[in-house]
Amino acid sequence: MGLGFIIGVFGVLILFHAAYSTIQYRGLLKIMEEEFSGPPMNVVLELLLGFVLCIWAALTVPGNFLSIHPDSEENRIVSLSANLDFMIFNHRAKAFPLEVDMKLKH
Repeated sequence: MGLGFIIGVFGVLILFHAAYSTIQYRGLLKIMEEEFSGPPMNVVLELLLGFVLCIWAALTVPGNFLSIHPDSEENRIVSLSANLDFMIFNHRAKAFPLEVDMKLKH
């Protein structure tokens, strides 16, 4: 387990604690017969901190982004397999003419 994973778990725990604190606060307001106007400021700060930690962990734990360009040096899967069983030539493109001779008119 890396540091990013541990920070992500810590962020999720902070989010759960903020949810529990909000539920507890609403229960207290029901006992005191007051209206719920919103969570306290410390719960809002907990939510923001937990959100930032979870986003940071989500961006760092999976690893580096890889290139999607087929000509890239990092891309290792650039060639198709030599197995002809997976090549399909009987599809709707056969309805089109083989040579499309379209010229732009000036």
